Amino acid sequence: MAITLGELADQVDCELRGSRETVIETVATFSGAGPNAITFLSNAAYKPQLPDTRAAAVILKPADADDCPVAAIVHDDPYACYARMAALLHPALTHQPGVHPTAFVSEDAVVSKTAYVGPNAVIEGNAVIGDGCEIGPGSYVGPDCVIGAGTRLLANVTFVRAVTTGQRGLIHPGAVIGGDGFGNAMTPEGWVKVPQVGGVKIGDDVEIGCNSTVDCGAIGDTVIGNGVRLDNLVMIAHNCRIGDHTAMAAYTGIAGSTTIGSRCLFAGKSGAVGHITICDDVVVTGKTMVTKDIDTPGAYASSFAAEPAKDWAKNVARVRRLGKLFDRVGDLEKDKS
Repeated sequence: MAITLGELADQVDCELRGSRETVIETVATFSGAGPNAITFLSNAAYKPQLPDTRAAAVILKPADADDCPVAAIVHDDPYACYARMAALLHPALTHQPGVHPTAFVSEDAVVSKTAYVGPNAVIEGNAVIGDGCEIGPGSYVGPDCVIGAGTRLLANVTFVRAVTTGQRGLIHPGAVIGGDGFGNAMTPEGWVKVPQVGGVKIGDDVEIGCNSTVDCGAIGDTVIGNGVRLDNLVMIAHNCRIGDHTAMAAYTGIAGSTTIGSRCLFAGKSGAVGHITICDDVVVTGKTMVTKDIDTPGAYASSFAAEPAKDWAKNVARVRRLGKLFDRVGDLEKDKS
């Protein structure tokens, strides 16, 4: 989609230093940008590339604008500004409303006339598909699910049962929402499955990545707040509550009945044990496991960075000897007393 710099600046409400008539067709990196593209500078590490850019314009902070050799789009948050402009230049593909001939829609389902249901999709009884929704090919919307207006299920998405979403959601291929949680009771004869009878409540403007899972509640609902972002391969167990605008990177796993506050950030391969509470504005670094309540905002870490294997082996050996070292120190303190 082609649009002038002036139109881009007006729609995103930022300052433009340069010609309003320059036509932009795409976004690009610093190294790959040409005269029809915009790029952005938000990381100081890339500033040495600024003088040589071939882009038509660069989105950058006010402090960097005077060093820009081409048109400058000035904004305090260049990355967020870039995101909005990229959405204008590359709008999501949309479909004409209607139900594909190969789709199955139950007689008891309610599908808006402005919604799209793609090839081989299935809409079960008592499901409700809101205005402007898109149910992609191969997707399954189970009984008693309610899909809020403008929500898109891209392809092969499964809503098992009793899932309710807010508006403008985006669910990527392979995600499974509302599957059974891991509920089992041990008896002398073996495991007995605990029925999972709750549902899933998802707020507005939520994005859930490829092959991620959000389990239904065992009793009551699993709750995902407004504006939450779940990356690919994220696991949310039954009866968790995830606060507004919290984000989780790939391989994050949250055990059952854990409550996480708003605006929290979980880096890749991090997680939390069950039945704990994490307050608002907490950052959990990569591969960190949270094992108890956190009631103070801030960053938390529990993993070690990679090091040469020989150094790692030495450190492990030292850790294994810590018990004996503590005993020796204790004995020495007793002798002194």
